Amino acid sequence: MSRLKVAIIGCGRMGTTIDDEVKDHPFLGRCLPYSHAACYAATPETEMVACSDVVADKVEQTRRRYGIPRGYTDYREMVEKERPDIVSVTTRPGNHAEITVYAAEHGVRGIYCEKPLCCSMQEADTMLEACRRHGVKFNYGTNRRYTPCHVLIRQLVQDGEIGELRTVITFGAGSAQWSLTHASDLMLYMAGDPEVEHVQGMTSAEEADFADNRIDKDPSVLMGYVKFKNGVVGQLVACPGWDLEVVGTKGKLRTLNDQGSILFLRNVGKANLQRQVEPPPYPYESGGVSCIRDLIEAIRTGRETKGNIALACRSQEIILGWVESHRLGGQRVPLPMTNRSLHVGTF
Repeated sequence: MSRLKVAIIGCGRMGTTIDDEVKDHPFLGRCLPYSHAACYAATPETEMVACSDVVADKVEQTRRRYGIPRGYTDYREMVEKERPDIVSVTTRPGNHAEITVYAAEHGVRGIYCEKPLCCSMQEADTMLEACRRHGVKFNYGTNRRYTPCHVLIRQLVQDGEIGELRTVITFGAGSAQWSLTHASDLMLYMAGDPEVEHVQGMTSAEEADFADNRIDKDPSVLMGYVKFKNGVVGQLVACPGWDLEVVGTKGKLRTLNDQGSILFLRNVGKANLQRQVEPPPYPYESGGVSCIRDLIEAIRTGRETKGNIALACRSQEIILGWVESHRLGGQRVPLPMTNRSLHVGTF
């Protein structure tokens, strides 16, 4: 079977160099590769044919590092000339919608888009419509969705190992768009990818920041709440570190040190005391490579991807809903949001 042709749009950190930052991390360093280019290089079913960036030096550095034959400073020219099967969108999110729509309209079969998805739900709507209209498969760069640790936890939940799921808690501090897109997507994933009833949130933004329905910064989220339509509740605890806890009627599962290990507790007796259970083993593997393989299989079989455009939009709407809730003084925000033009970010 012939390899799928790949073109990378954006030759910066997530596109090409983040592996250098995490290679010595005690856990994350065991899950390489991370960057889009390195993940394609580790995937024999793909062939990187071109890359583009508005900065010519970055294009040349990427070409040399990964042996990519051709480089461009205009992604449109690249897409038209190279006719790639897959494009990776690793630019800043301000032009993700524009690039996604253009790629979908010019014959691309699959898109792997880095997070955050975009800056408004209006932009997200255009991405969703373009991918659906042209039958383009899409995967989102919230890579914890594809890592063996988190896949195992979701499977244990689905198998009823902690009883009926009640709550998904994510632990992490950071800005809404740049950091906590991981948190919103993990909540969604562990809850079973259901639709959302409403959200509430509190951020670091000030009232004056929201002039013209636009906040030209990426505020920290200090509190985030999600009520899913299947009854599961999601809660963001703003604190240092990246971890996840899922709580059910018969026990709970919690990550330690992100993907480092899993704490598995089961309820014992009427007092709901808990005893520790040894979780099944899991490998340390690249979420990026798993994401790409899932995208390839979807292209070849016609099935849906695990991080498809509809789920990416749903995850993004949780984030923007938290910001909208803060703008409205902490009100509940039913989803889908009515304020779809709210723009968040300096990108």
